Amino acid sequence: MIVSIDGRCLEGGRTGAGRYLINLLKFWRKENSCQFKIYFKEKIPQDETLKSDNFKLVILKNSLGFRSNFFFEHFFLSLAIKKDKADIFFSPYYLLPFYCPAKSVVTLHDISYEAHPEWFSFKNQFFLRLISKMAARRSSAILTVSEFSKSEIIKYYKIDPRKITVTPLAADEIFTIVSPTPPDPPLLRRGKINPPLAKGGTGGVIGNKFILAVGSIFNRRHIPELIEAFKKIAGEFSDIQLLIIGVNHTQPFIDIDGMIKKINDDLNRRAIIREDRVSEKDLPVLYNLAELSVYLSDYEGFGLPLLESMACGTPMITSQKTSLVEVGGEAAVFTDSSNPSDIYDKIKKILVDENFKNERIKSGFDNIKRFSWEKCARETLDLFKKL
Repeated sequence: MIVSIDGRCLEGGRTGAGRYLINLLKFWRKENSCQFKIYFKEKIPQDETLKSDNFKLVILKNSLGFRSNFFFEHFFLSLAIKKDKADIFFSPYYLLPFYCPAKSVVTLHDISYEAHPEWFSFKNQFFLRLISKMAARRSSAILTVSEFSKSEIIKYYKIDPRKITVTPLAADEIFTIVSPTPPDPPLLRRGKINPPLAKGGTGGVIGNKFILAVGSIFNRRHIPELIEAFKKIAGEFSDIQLLIIGVNHTQPFIDIDGMIKKINDDLNRRAIIREDRVSEKDLPVLYNLAELSVYLSDYEGFGLPLLESMACGTPMITSQKTSLVEVGGEAAVFTDSSNPSDIYDKIKKILVDENFKNERIKSGFDNIKRFSWEKCARETLDLFKKL
């Protein structure tokens, strides 16, 4: 069986779709029953996972003289799929070519742009709604990452449930209990982070006690409410800080850094620090060192930070909404994300009640056993073979 894959999400900075695909490929690289042909637009990544006799890596050359995602998706991809006589074409992220000369499988991670178009610019929500609806209806099968997302696809696209397969994600293997002292050159030494962590953000030095919030900043993720709750925490615990890692994508724009500066000035210390991003190797260390993690959101297709935090032995506070309830199970501490007082109560409970904290840690280790990249990869491949 020949499986063709749109591999563009592996190029450049690796986002959620790229991490999803590379984890599937880790288990497919030794799959003898298939030959995988992975198509790239600009450059083949230098990744050990891609070095396999099972993988044929191809840059689809652009003869137009100008760059175009449209022509890549709807012309070059179609020609390559036909030329390679693929049995299955797999798109790990929402898109299918207008003409696909093979049976096709598309992954829809979530459809928040359908449920809440007001969260997106007119251009982005129009584009996303158009392409994903077309892909959903024209595909041979749909993959999604949670039962919640499946219910949303059925609700908004009127898709036959039998066409949709749920293959939950998992935390990457780098998220585990690690030594608090990372290899040289370290960003962290004896539990302290030496500035700057990365370009962007407010900068500062993290001490031995901090709360961690990881994820791109959107309006639905309630960072202002978290900051408001933490202000009260910081007034009672003079040695604790809040580290926020994520680029500010709020729309309408919220001046997160301005809020942080005001609270830091009021407290007369670097109580809150925000960074755009940190390196992949340092993120598990930060999870390990944090007292707890917070991931608030009104809408998520899955919520990987929950599993990443639990895998590192760190309690997680999250919203009791959408897929987060499904992923958090009995291990997460759920809060009303629009209520700073409730967020404060949940944070303080973990900080002052050692038994409660240890129970959450143990439940977290039990919870992550429900999720496996190997299972996700196997069930995805089983669907290809079934088609």
